[in-house]
Amino acid sequence: MAVLPKLMLLFAQKRLKEIDYFRYNPFDVQTVTFNKLIKSAKNTFWGQKYDYASIKNINRYQERVPVSTYEALSPYIERVRKGESNVLWQGKMKWFAMSSGTTNDKSKYIPISAESLQTCHYQGGRDVVYTYLQNNPQAKLFKDFGKALVIGGSRQLTADADQSIYYGDLSAVLLQNLPFWYQKIRTPDISIALMPEWEEKIYKMAIQTMKVNVTSISGVPSWTLVLIKKILDLAKTNNILNVWKNLELFIHGGVSFAPYQLQYKQLIQSDRMNYLETYNASEGFFALQDDPNETDMLLMMDLGVFYEFIPMENIGQENPKAIQLVDVELDKNYAMLISTNTGLWRYQIGDTVKFTSILPYKIKITGRVKHFINAFGEELIIENAQIAIQKACEATQATIKEFTAAPIYMEIAGKGSHEWFIEFDKHPTDLSLFTQVLDKTLKSVNSDYEAKRYKNLSLEMPKVVVAKEGVFYQWLKERDKLGGQNKIPRLANHRDYIDALLKLNV
Repeated sequence: MAVLPKLMLLFAQKRLKEIDYFRYNPFDVQTVTFNKLIKSAKNTFWGQKYDYASIKNINRYQERVPVSTYEALSPYIERVRKGESNVLWQGKMKWFAMSSGTTNDKSKYIPISAESLQTCHYQGGRDVVYTYLQNNPQAKLFKDFGKALVIGGSRQLTADADQSIYYGDLSAVLLQNLPFWYQKIRTPDISIALMPEWEEKIYKMAIQTMKVNVTSISGVPSWTLVLIKKILDLAKTNNILNVWKNLELFIHGGVSFAPYQLQYKQLIQSDRMNYLETYNASEGFFALQDDPNETDMLLMMDLGVFYEFIPMENIGQENPKAIQLVDVELDKNYAMLISTNTGLWRYQIGDTVKFTSILPYKIKITGRVKHFINAFGEELIIENAQIAIQKACEATQATIKEFTAAPIYMEIAGKGSHEWFIEFDKHPTDLSLFTQVLDKTLKSVNSDYEAKRYKNLSLEMPKVVVAKEGVFYQWLKERDKLGGQNKIPRLANHRDYIDALLKLNV
């Protein structure tokens, strides 16, 4: 083992013990986290409004403080953005992460406190490395000046008039605040990493990083593929290991890895390549894949985030009832609710998760609260779609770049259906078989869909439309959404996205 990993593991032993402790003592750790949050915010405007000083337990907190959306908190966030101190969290905020606007077109400005930057986002990142080194004692991440390739977003940091407040992608905020020693082990140069023009940025990243000993990559799977393919094209090879011979780890998140897994195996032809998923959003670092043999993620209990969960049947209510960690059930979908050390109180992050394990608590991201299809009572979620797409690809030797789906509404004399708009990297050997496997798999993983498809009762066979090459890229470019954390909406209960894409597909 290289010297640096040995030293890192030595320093990491205390942290790894803390992680092991909260695996089996999550309620104690979450109670400590909750009490710290309430105590720290009791003298803020929000804390005084809801009398945090008299809140002595979690039940009282749930009774007193309403569930919040971004829209509900936005008036307070605007005050923070204007430089006001002690509004949602103690002190003054300097950094704001602009969301990708996946759920709607309006950018969200998520405040990032000094505490959340250090004890949540950065600590979560360190925990990924510590866990990886623990699971892979022969890792060579830092051998021969190995570097971490970090693929950032497309929103360059911008400042207000007096240079006291900064806005940008979460990745831009994190890169700007990294300690000097970490800047030495990452690539590309920060001037390239923070470039706002995505196409030029990809080219310059490729030119610079293909000359570097890259041993790990961090990024969104879809956009990382764009960079890898650009490098392969420039290097005139079909295996990225011919460029980065010591590459051993890809840390990914943001979208499901399943639809891209086959492409990565084709482009990174190595049995020693490792893939780890993380759940790191603008609002906080929530989970990491601690077991390389399983695809679920360990929920992190001590990074300044207190968790609650809203059963899906309660979503849409004015103030939906949320449950505590102790009451969650396995394999049931929940909307995640967070209170954080950046001043997001009982905040609906918009993601849905299910628990795959209790003690330790492990989760899988199943979709978005607003990203689903339920036009006919089928309650199709992103997890269903990802499984079905993967099975259809396997059955027809296909690989995909992007996809989205939406309902085809019932005509007066007809029935409804789903339309799948798919851009293939490798086209299926048989599109009809692809469609059949897609449909069959959806039936097997979703009983409501199966019931609606029974004898074409409400839903007819899905319709698969093949997208021309680059159409999703064009759509994102026209919306100024290229790069980084910008993602394709996989499912929509309306036709706004798919109709706009179809217009570009002529």
